[in-house]
Amino acid sequence: MLTVLGGLAEFERDLIRARMTEGRARAKARGQSLGRPFKPHQRQEAIRRRDEGGETLAEIGRSYNVSGATISRLA
Repeated sequence: MLTVLGGLAEFERDLIRARMTEGRARAKARGQSLGRPFKPHQRQEAIRRRDEGGETLAEIGRSYNVSGATISRLA
């Protein structure tokens, strides 16, 4: 009985994962950005701090609660 329930739960999780992937792909196709948006003043400040070079990308990212990779992608 537990094996059957475990199999059903795994199948349902696979369906959820497929729907999430499909939804993300559709959002990207519409041009929506995914993730937490920066506030304009935060974006400018993060770019300035990155360009000054006094801090690592990880340190800057931690102060905004994002990853260092997010800071490196800012234009």
